[in-house]
Amino acid sequence: MAVAKEKERQEPGLVRFYRETRAELRKVVWPTRQETIRLTILVIVVSVLIGLLLFFGDTIFIWLYSQLVGLVE
Repeated sequence: MAVAKEKERQEPGLVRFYRETRAELRKVVWPTRQETIRLTILVIVVSVLIGLLLFFGDTIFIWLYSQLVGLVE
């Protein structure tokens, strides 16, 4: 145990960072190609739907605003 801690102290910060980063990346469970494609399509569909929702909401508010301004004039 003491040897491991002593070894950590001897390693420069960048070397230790590199080793720890590699160790963490070995633990990662990467998605399959099929999962990546499916999730990418899902993100695109949800983004388009939210964009359309915002577009129609903005269009309605602009129409309402123009109607209110028309009442004042």
